[in-house]
Amino acid sequence: MIQETAKKLRANIQKVIVGKDDVIDIALVAVLCEGHLLLEDVPGLGKTTLARALAASLGASYRRIQFTPDLLPTDVTGLNWFNQKQQEFEFRPGPIMSQVVLADEITRATPRTQSALLEAMQERQVTVDGETRKLPRPFLVMATQNPVELEGTFPLPEAQIDRFMLRVSLGYPSQEEENLILERFSTGDPLPDLAAVTTPEEVTELQAERQKVRVESSVRDYIVRVARATRDHAEIDLGASPRATLALYLASQAWAGIQGRDYVIPDDVKDMAPNTLTHRLMIAPQAQLRGRRPEELVADIVSSVPVPVEN
Repeated sequence: MIQETAKKLRANIQKVIVGKDDVIDIALVAVLCEGHLLLEDVPGLGKTTLARALAASLGASYRRIQFTPDLLPTDVTGLNWFNQKQQEFEFRPGPIMSQVVLADEITRATPRTQSALLEAMQERQVTVDGETRKLPRPFLVMATQNPVELEGTFPLPEAQIDRFMLRVSLGYPSQEEENLILERFSTGDPLPDLAAVTTPEEVTELQAERQKVRVESSVRDYIVRVARATRDHAEIDLGASPRATLALYLASQAWAGIQGRDYVIPDDVKDMAPNTLTHRLMIAPQAQLRGRRPEELVADIVSSVPVPVEN
């Protein structure tokens, strides 16, 4: 059922997003795990379009938050305001009270506003004036950041980056894909006409089905050894946290389900390791001077940790 629904969602999103099968599948992994996704790339590559197309395909409520230096925490969570007609306070929900939330240019807001997302992302609830309100389910935050333009921005601290289960970059399209983009969008934007192919209720059922994907003890131990290897690596100052280990475990389950299996194999772990671990690592200064990148280090670790084999 997971594979069948993933195929329908992928095909539907590709009516708007040209190519990018791997990026779409990573977004579907985040949905199945009810994790959060960090989209890191230069402007104009379709990050916002991907978020809107995903929400439309899921039949989920969608809100976009444009992060700016003057954005306040209440602009994200909502606030209580005094209704003069009713002579009482009423809660006006913020954009976070949606099922798919796009936090656009998240590094442009102040740390105080960025931290307003922490409770929502981790606890799936918001607290305003001492009253806690649950967020709708399923709940997914997709945040974008520009890795090139850093002036006037507030880089995400490690505590907040660790809340993002996965990170992905869209990358530039190929020549054939860019030609197809021009052809497809020459007569208008197909996104407003994109129909839902599933419902939030079905997504919740798929999330429960993902939990049933089996992870054998040897594969589970392999996941732990890969995560722990990042903490012992000479070129890494800060390795993956236990939350990252859990993210790798859950993502491997979802990836196996998308591939049509009800069990996880080591290749699933290898496929998910770059997207779950790289953004959580702090590279040693000497390694940075040598031009070492987190993607390279994760690839080295995955290739060096012995893979469990069937007896």
